[in-house]
Amino acid sequence: MTVRDPSNTGRPKTSTRDYDKLRAQLEAWLDVRVPGATVSALVVPASNGMSSETVLFDLTVPGEAAPRELVARIAPDPAADPVFMVYDMERQFKTMRMVAEHTEVPVPRVLWLETATDAIGVPFFVMERIHGIVPPDLMPYPYGDNWFFDADVKDQQRLERQAVEALAALHELTADGPAGFLAAPDDGESHLRHHIQEQRAYYDWVAADGVRSPLIEDTFEWLEEHWPDNENDAVFSWGDARVGNMMFADFTPVAVLDWEMAAVGPREIDIGWMIYMHRAFQDMVETFGLPGMPHILQRETVAAIYEEASGYTPKHLDFYTTYAALRYGIVMFRITRRSIRFGEAVMPENPDEAIMHHVQLRQMLDGVYWDAVRGPDQA
Repeated sequence: MTVRDPSNTGRPKTSTRDYDKLRAQLEAWLDVRVPGATVSALVVPASNGMSSETVLFDLTVPGEAAPRELVARIAPDPAADPVFMVYDMERQFKTMRMVAEHTEVPVPRVLWLETATDAIGVPFFVMERIHGIVPPDLMPYPYGDNWFFDADVKDQQRLERQAVEALAALHELTADGPAGFLAAPDDGESHLRHHIQEQRAYYDWVAADGVRSPLIEDTFEWLEEHWPDNENDAVFSWGDARVGNMMFADFTPVAVLDWEMAAVGPREIDIGWMIYMHRAFQDMVETFGLPGMPHILQRETVAAIYEEASGYTPKHLDFYTTYAALRYGIVMFRITRRSIRFGEAVMPENPDEAIMHHVQLRQMLDGVYWDAVRGPDQA
């Protein structure tokens, strides 16, 4: 088995963006909306994600005593091998506005949307900046030496509880209510079926160069063989539900971020993702003999907190955590190709090894994974 450096989570490291040019373009575009305003130098946060690009800037407006602290969320350059097939910035913008208008879940206030490409070359939107801290991806927070890892266990558990409670609050939005615009066409297929069909289309796009993953294809078959009975549940799905996409102050969420995978479907799509994305980091650090944070975001704990917050008992978590691992695997399979383009990686002889968690995903298919990682208090 290949052991990877925990600082390398597969995140793209190379950008083709000219930030001086981008600053000038943003300033010209904003001048139409806020005449005479000037844009500061752009700052790219260290936690910049794997999909849409985020830049921070101050907007100095004539007559205002203090600059406005803003954020631009920008679709990637199509020529730079983006991670995903589609970047619908309008969909993200509308999703954030919906969450702000219909829930108490904190999100940055969105200000302006640009769907055309003539301003900076790609669509983007601008939102207000929120101040807080995020559990880091680099190094992954269970690795240690960061605020979340070093916190008292009671504070870690407070963060865990409030993160799950925020997820439960998001799921109060339904497809027959404000989240209807995110639902797939009503063609007789279930919401879960549509969700998985989109993942299959994404995988086919990733593997269009002919290099396919037997493991990913086995996992799609496994899902068919273990299909759940809640496939038509239709709540709002955040899509990228994890603590690394939340900003905190005093271990309380002050902003929920990254909405590009928003959709409609069973609640467990998000619950499984939140559980598994923590576990993926935990597995990584354990390969280096480090303790990590096995006591946080355990599968049974997340399910229990969610039930307390919502009154709903999560179901079929074997299926939905495996689906989360599959989704993450396809992203990793794509990122390997992007890294190859920038000279940061080569495709391994066994394509499955391009998926960082391939061993764990195979264990899921074999039905032995969760028993192996379950803590002694959950035996």
